[in-house]
Parts: sequence; structure tokens; C-alpha cells
Amino acid sequence: MKITNAEYIISAVSPKQYPDADEPEIALVGRSNVGKSSLINKFLKRRNLARTSGQPGKTRALNFYHINDAWYFVDLPGYGYAKISKEIRNTWGKFINEYLTKRPQLVGIVMTVDIRHVPSEDDVTMFGWLEQCGVPFIIIATKADKIPRGHWPRNKKAIAQKLKPSSVDLPVIVASALDGMGIDEFTVWVEERLRSYDSE
Repeated sequence: MKITNAEYIISAVSPKQYPDADEPEIALVGRSNVGKSSLINKFLKRRNLARTSGQPGKTRALNFYHINDAWYFVDLPGYGYAKISKEIRNTWGKFINEYLTKRPQLVGIVMTVDIRHVPSEDDVTMFGWLEQCGVPFIIIATKADKIPRGHWPRNKKAIAQKLKPSSVDLPVIVASALDGMGIDEFTVWVEERLRSYDSE
């Protein structure tokens, strides 16, 4: 996939603000500070298009990025940050759930986890929900450059077993926004999901 154009469109907090376009969307979910924005920037070969922050929990809206004038990446607010008030977390949960269950343009969901850590209970809850929602999804383990390559297989296995104990072969893509590890595999999946929208 050649990226010819990529631009930030809007930070939306309600369906009324979503782009009014009949174009497919790929959503990214994950804990706060897991590296979703950095992954988007690496995929798009843009340094600072997706807004990254060293302050977990700062993103409080759905950020829409229009790609090649044909489809969207949608970066969802990170979950699991304890210092955010319960009221704000409940508000996030409501509009995130509404987007993921009622957005007809949504063709795929990327669940990001940090390869350095065993998934949290919030991650497990999200994974279980994704299995039930009916939208195809993948698991991407980010920040692979932060640990030795020899640890990747062990950590991938630990992630898979935590998210779905009954599965011994849950696919997990190892990725790094620093050196591009996993981006090619990620791209293939995105292309497949976009084609599925075109064929409907």
C-alpha cells in the first residue's frame, strides 16, 4: 500500500461529529500509552500526524485520520488509566461502545498491547468484547524494540495465553514504531479489510 495522502480530520466525541462519508474505517484500541499513535505514524510514514503524548489518558476523543482520500484510521481513547475520574471513564465507555457497535463503516479493529507486559484485566475485558462484537480484529504487540528479540516468542505466548487461555495459537503481530517491525504484516491485514468493504 502506497500512502499518497494522510490528514487529521477531527476529534469527535459524538456520532454527530463523525465524518459523513461512505468510506471504510479501521479503529485502534488499547490501554493508555500503549503506542497506538506511534503505530499509526509509522504505518503512514508520517512523523507527527497522529498525536502522541507522554501523559496517559490525555486523548479523550475519537481521532479520525483520512488516508489516500479513501478510508480512515480511527484512534480511540486509551483505557485503563487510573487517574482519570470514574465519570470520564464511563463517558468514554459509552461513546466508544456506540462507535464500535453501530458504525457501519467500521471494517476492522486493531487491539494494541505492550509486548513487555502481560495484558491487564482491562485488556482481557476488551478482547472478550471484541470476540463478541462481530467485527474482524487483530492483536498487535507494540514496543518490540524495548526488549531483546530473543524474548519475543515468550512474551507473545504470555500475551496470547492471558487474552485467551483456551487458545495456544492466538495470532499476535510483533511491532515496533521505531524500526517498522510488523508494519508489512499489519499493512496486508488492512488491505484485506478495505477490500472487504469494497466487495459489499
